[in-house]
Amino acid sequence: MSTLKGKTALVTGGSRGIGRAISERLARDGARVAVHYGRDERAAAETVAAITAAGGSAFAVRARLGVPGDAEALWAAYDEQADGVDILVNNAGTDGVRKPIGATTEEEFDGVFALNTKAPFFVAKLGLERMRDGGRIVNISTGLSRRAMMTDLIAYAMTKGALDVFTMTLAKEVGPRGITVNAVAPGVVDTDLNAGWLRGERNKGAWEAMAEMSPLRRVGEPRDIADVVGFLASPEGRWVTGQWIDATGGALL
Repeated sequence: MSTLKGKTALVTGGSRGIGRAISERLARDGARVAVHYGRDERAAAETVAAITAAGGSAFAVRARLGVPGDAEALWAAYDEQADGVDILVNNAGTDGVRKPIGATTEEEFDGVFALNTKAPFFVAKLGLERMRDGGRIVNISTGLSRRAMMTDLIAYAMTKGALDVFTMTLAKEVGPRGITVNAVAPGVVDTDLNAGWLRGERNKGAWEAMAEMSPLRRVGEPRDIADVVGFLASPEGRWVTGQWIDATGGALL
């Protein structure tokens, strides 16, 4: 496919898991992809190499998010290798502390909000100065922002709830430029970050229990989310904006 030929995309947290799948999908569709990473240089290099080997175009961008000056550092690194942007995917994030409200400290709370909510806000703010009209912004949310399922992820779910409001409001602001803004909300996805509790010996039965939540009777895969993002980034997604897209495999039904 070449629906994104001539476009440039930036995927934060684009070197692993869902982010890698999104990077590879956008590259297959013809975009030149900036694969952002914070610490794992090897993973970023592997993702860029995989895209290049498949005939695509990509480059790595390093910047730590969730700290002061993060958006400025990210775009400064990006500007060294690209001129302007067409697609921004705010994927980088963390589930933070897995604690109920009574055990969560102020420092832990601030940390998860800094990466999941503040960083996408300012990355998008500076990105809009570089984004060409008709561009796309996709924020990766979660099904937990619409249903209280895990009390030990209360702070995480709150960060994504704020991101959902950001998505709707920003869509109204940038709509006159032809820019769409949407949120994609995964459920449980089989990534290396989830492997410990999904497949670990201490959580026997977790995989089966998570699969049972979906009417499709399986756990999500990174490509399931990437393909939704691919549609929203494509010309076919031009009339969808300000939306929260349920990509949980029906787990919220």
